[in-house]
Amino acid sequence: MKKAIICGYYGQGNAGDEALLLSLLERLPEDIKPIVLSGNPSLTSTNYGVESYSRLNIAKQIMLLGKNDLFIWGGGSLMQDVTSIKSPLFYAGLMKLAQLKGLKTIAYAQGIGPLNSPVSQWVTKTVLKGCVGVSVRDQGSAKILDNWGISHFLAPDPVWALSGENPTNINLLPPPLIGVNVRQHFNFDEQKLQLLIEALIKLKNATEANIILIPFQAQKDLVLSQKIAQEINNNCQIIEIENPQQLKGLFSQVKMLIGMRLHSLIMSASEGCNCFALSYDPKVSQLMKELNITGYELQNFPPNSEQIFHDLLNVYQNNSGLSLENRNKLEKSALTHEKLLYKT
Repeated sequence: MKKAIICGYYGQGNAGDEALLLSLLERLPEDIKPIVLSGNPSLTSTNYGVESYSRLNIAKQIMLLGKNDLFIWGGGSLMQDVTSIKSPLFYAGLMKLAQLKGLKTIAYAQGIGPLNSPVSQWVTKTVLKGCVGVSVRDQGSAKILDNWGISHFLAPDPVWALSGENPTNINLLPPPLIGVNVRQHFNFDEQKLQLLIEALIKLKNATEANIILIPFQAQKDLVLSQKIAQEINNNCQIIEIENPQQLKGLFSQVKMLIGMRLHSLIMSASEGCNCFALSYDPKVSQLMKELNITGYELQNFPPNSEQIFHDLLNVYQNNSGLSLENRNKLEKSALTHEKLLYKT
């Protein structure tokens, strides 16, 4: 049986990245044994029934594999240097080590960039040229690879095709439900948070809907969710779900999502929710453009809550979400990433 190192931002409590991992594991051929890089190897092993190692030990595992084995970047925006150049250097270093060892390397459903440093651009381009297969999840990433002359194909994010399940042991407020997903970011300051809270209170009163706050990474989302819940006070609850399939299934009960994180928007759109995006990153802006999702770039956030309220209310009342036909097309197209797994 072949083995595959699956490399990504896993075991860090980020629901979007966990959904990417599970999406890949669901599509992995039966004759390939996964070995997963994780920030919490024991939890990853428990949750998914796989062999898992930490960042330090994964390099040792690469050296133990043979020429028929694989190294896979398992989805997401691994190659970006917005927060630090360390991330692309780390992931590129592991892939280069795998290539020097003679492993077949695959870049699976990647979001490339932003890459502001010439160094991170060069290392990304270099290791991608050594891959046996490359796929990307958005047009912006495809354009970068076109400019670099790197062969690839484009398909929607794999989480579109992740199977959803009804959440268990959760007592939701009665419908209609408005979901809110926010995260900490330097462009989402206290003033913008307060404007959003004021608009949410007005929206709740106008629609008689209940608000559910859905953190995708507790470390960066929960504090803001707690602040919002405290100020809204009633008809509001915080929902924390670790299981990616149950998290996706939750959105089948939500009428509208106001979301910052990319995968909150993908999961909700895939379940037919009306979506309103708060974009903190080019990958979210790209999704807004591709799916015609209404929303704001955080740097262009409106200065008064009344305008925000009216924009939210318009989406709540008039946007019926993606059609079932379009959702089915995106799900089917997202499955094409798995072609890379059979090229070896």
